[in-house]
Amino acid sequence: MPPAHTGAATTVAASTPPSPQPLSPGAPGYRRMSFALFAAGLATFALLYSTQALLPAVSAGLGVTAGQASWTVSAATGALALAVLPLSALSERFGRTRVMTWSLAVAVGVGLLVPFAPNLEWLVALRAVQGAAIAGVPASAMAYLAEEVRPKALVGAIGLFVAGNSVGGMSGRLVTGWAAQLWGWRAGLVAVGLMSLACAVVFLVLLPRARFFRPASLDPRAVGRTVAGHLRDPLLLRLYGIGALFMTVFGAVYTVIGYRLVEEPFSLGQGVIGSVFLIYLVGTAASAAAGQLVARLGRRGALYLAVTTTALGLFVSLAESLAAIVLGLVLITAGFFAGHAVASSSVSRTAREGRAQASALYQSAYYLGSSAGGTLGALAWHSGGWAATVGLALAAVLGVVSITLYGSRAARAGRRLTAAA
Repeated sequence: MPPAHTGAATTVAASTPPSPQPLSPGAPGYRRMSFALFAAGLATFALLYSTQALLPAVSAGLGVTAGQASWTVSAATGALALAVLPLSALSERFGRTRVMTWSLAVAVGVGLLVPFAPNLEWLVALRAVQGAAIAGVPASAMAYLAEEVRPKALVGAIGLFVAGNSVGGMSGRLVTGWAAQLWGWRAGLVAVGLMSLACAVVFLVLLPRARFFRPASLDPRAVGRTVAGHLRDPLLLRLYGIGALFMTVFGAVYTVIGYRLVEEPFSLGQGVIGSVFLIYLVGTAASAAAGQLVARLGRRGALYLAVTTTALGLFVSLAESLAAIVLGLVLITAGFFAGHAVASSSVSRTAREGRAQASALYQSAYYLGSSAGGTLGALAWHSGGWAATVGLALAAVLGVVSITLYGSRAARAGRRLTAAA
């Protein structure tokens, strides 16, 4: 007869809950997580670029130039770039979900005030505050995914988050464009603020709690050491450069395209110009397919395909034909979003510790690229028209190719040294 305590031990063992496992496609909670972060990405991109499709209307309404109006975009992206690192440090201490929640709440709140800015100065100031608030979402989201999702599913999960960004960019511009055509550019900003409020509610309701987050110290010296370590990592530095240069292309093209289409020979209305951003659906598909591209071509192969597609789109867009411009934007958008998904997921995979800081540095470089692209693209448009803007973008594409080639050679040299050893 077994000892009396065996049954009790068996009961205790049976009642012990299994240890949590990282999420993967098909697992409980994965779909909720995907929808929640998709909604967060949609809200952040819709808010961040809410004035971009409206720039010609803002210029006319406030009596400012394209370069001045472009600061309503560049101020938001620049503030995000500066704020993302300190907010990522807060996420290491207080949690990814808490920082994302507060960031969305403040960004949406400011978004509901932006339409009532009395002049360009107030509009730019509010947009800068909004960009700083948004900063907590992207770096925290990448770190959340790196902790909560199985490594093999990470590229796909980040691709879905980036896809939410693309849908947000598309829907925000579409909504603001048609609302602006009907009721003015301020009504367009009201509409995108209300849409982002709905997305924030979806995020709060659906996001699963973090199961693998462990609070870290807020010691500035420790954060500084972590950041310095990332900045000494050659691979991470290359990925940061790639993200910045890709976003320079994207920022330049989509800041200027509205000015090109509102002028002769196209003379399109604000609503039709906003509808051009339906092309972002191509970015949604490209982001979601990034994992498959990496599986077939490898990370560097996927990047080469992305830059080739982007460059081809820039050349096609030079034609004085609306169909050619649309095709060029399709190719530019597909190449950009595929490249961004590959580079951003590589950062999360490369960083062994301080993932939030690693992702934050990528986001800083990425949005600094956006600010530079928007401002420099507008200046190029003033000096030489669309051809000058395309020339600027092609220079950035060449930078991505150079960095990727250097990385390929460095990897081959490393393999030869390993083999020799």
